[in-house]
Amino acid sequence: MQTELALFDSPQRREPQWVGQQTVLLPGFALERVEQLLPALRRVVHAAPFRNMTTPGGRTIAVRVTNCGELGWVSDLRGYRYSPLDPLSGQPWPPLPPVFLELAREAASQAGFADFTADACLVNSYLPGNRLTLHQDRNERDFSQPIVSVSLGLPATFLFGGHARADRTQKIGLQHGDVMVWGGEDRLRFHGILPLKDGVHPLLGARRINFTLRKAG
Repeated sequence: MQTELALFDSPQRREPQWVGQQTVLLPGFALERVEQLLPALRRVVHAAPFRNMTTPGGRTIAVRVTNCGELGWVSDLRGYRYSPLDPLSGQPWPPLPPVFLELAREAASQAGFADFTADACLVNSYLPGNRLTLHQDRNERDFSQPIVSVSLGLPATFLFGGHARADRTQKIGLQHGDVMVWGGEDRLRFHGILPLKDGVHPLLGARRINFTLRKAG
């Protein structure tokens, strides 16, 4: 008998789409693991709830976030950085679920990055209207390691730019179950998310969950 998840998400991987020299979109790559990913995600959020962080300039970040792994990304008036402790609880972040690690390792390998082992996972929860402005991921220590980004829930439009903020951007549609990997010469390219459009996903409702796995320490 098919489960409710299977009815909506029969695994349908499609051909990889190279959007940069060392950047690949893997359509549907996470679909066959959705039944494992969602319960693991719920356990993470139960241990470390989503919250709105503050920029160093004092602005509230609209996209709610949490973390799992040895290190978690945090932002406050002191700046952007990684911390081994959840600032809300003072406790270590919940461990990275094995299914997250396995997915990241396999996706990175597809992009030509062998033996990738993440130690940090930033989880973003987008509601309709939320966006992520163009930025670089520069808080990690080793830029030779790729970033693996997993999309669940509502579709989004990913902006992928160059090495300067003013460079022209590509618009890349991301669907439930898609995975993007970028690294190497593309590792420090600017990227962001256009405002999320209204909608309701059959599993996640009116939101998009994105988690990015990195080697931060």
